[in-house]
Amino acid sequence: MGFASISTDTYLPAFPTLSEVFHVAPGRIQLTLSSYLIGFSVGQLFWGPMSDRYGRRRPIAGGMILFAAGSIGCAISGSANQMIAWRVLQALGACSGPVLARAMVRDLYARDRSAQMLSTLMLVMGVAPLLGPIVGAQIMGFWSWRAIFWSLAVFGIVTLLAIFMLPETLPPDRRNHQGLAAIWTGYVSLVRHPRLLGYAAAGGFYYCGAYAFIAGTPFAYIEFYRVPAQAYGFLFGINIAGMMTANFLNSRLVTRLGADRIFRFGTALAATSGVVTALDACFGWGGLYGLVAPLFFYFCASGLIVANSVASALAAFPRAAGAASALVGAGHYGSGILSAAMLGWFADGTPWTMGWIIGLMGLCSLGSTLLLALQRDSK
Repeated sequence: MGFASISTDTYLPAFPTLSEVFHVAPGRIQLTLSSYLIGFSVGQLFWGPMSDRYGRRRPIAGGMILFAAGSIGCAISGSANQMIAWRVLQALGACSGPVLARAMVRDLYARDRSAQMLSTLMLVMGVAPLLGPIVGAQIMGFWSWRAIFWSLAVFGIVTLLAIFMLPETLPPDRRNHQGLAAIWTGYVSLVRHPRLLGYAAAGGFYYCGAYAFIAGTPFAYIEFYRVPAQAYGFLFGINIAGMMTANFLNSRLVTRLGADRIFRFGTALAATSGVVTALDACFGWGGLYGLVAPLFFYFCASGLIVANSVASALAAFPRAAGAASALVGAGHYGSGILSAAMLGWFADGTPWTMGWIIGLMGLCSLGSTLLLALQRDSK
């Protein structure tokens, strides 16, 4: 589950350095995140059906091999364009972890219990983005930005070996034995399922704002507000701590209050904190901490939105959990392609672009949730 965060957050403190080393504008370095999200989104659509047919473990092992190869390619890159290309391969491998981990939870648990277990997993995986920027900054301080990617390659190899300790959660009698072409055409029926699309959209809009934060804060914090690279990791970690706390609360409350009720509250929190972030970024209210405070609550909303939206979306597809998980994951992470690209297109040297993207996406996430509620009430 943690490979999405490990692959992005660890090298965030190196953004300004990469811009100087490769002699390119900051927007060009942000494309290394956009290219990663393209590979991460498209790759899930491949691994999901593969796992429904062949089980969960073997596709994850294949993904780890690609991840390690892509990490080595990034470490030896001599230009921004080379890194952009290698990040795609790295992402194609990394995405096998989250998409199949979600499917494994669906293999074992029903809806509310699934949401509880996903929250527990996300609570544990919160260690990755919490430590990622801190570890990345320390590696840069003692060695170099290339050492970050060599470390990721080693991590991928170690994880590949650890996979053989995992049990297989999808036995042969529950697998989809249709041809892969027929399984992939099943995406057509999935995208015609309005509730699945609604949950995927609400989570996708939220992630769009979250990736605007991930791609935008290295420049907003380090360059605009002159925060040292080492301190950036701690500011980033505050948000992850909030996300972990919210996931802990969700895991305790979801079986009592229900996934939908907590999900609606989470999108309302994201919309409110996103709008406050946009206003603070526009008018400079509170300076650096005027951004840090509302962004903390925006990230807290993740713990109330993501697990509940995924569990609710997958509940109706027990025999196609891999494909459904892939479709939801592609929507979630694919939305970050748009936000990272918009940061590059509309960058003005201030936090404003990041702020209005987060505010707009929070409102869109809430709007998707309200449409879901109207659809349910109309039946």
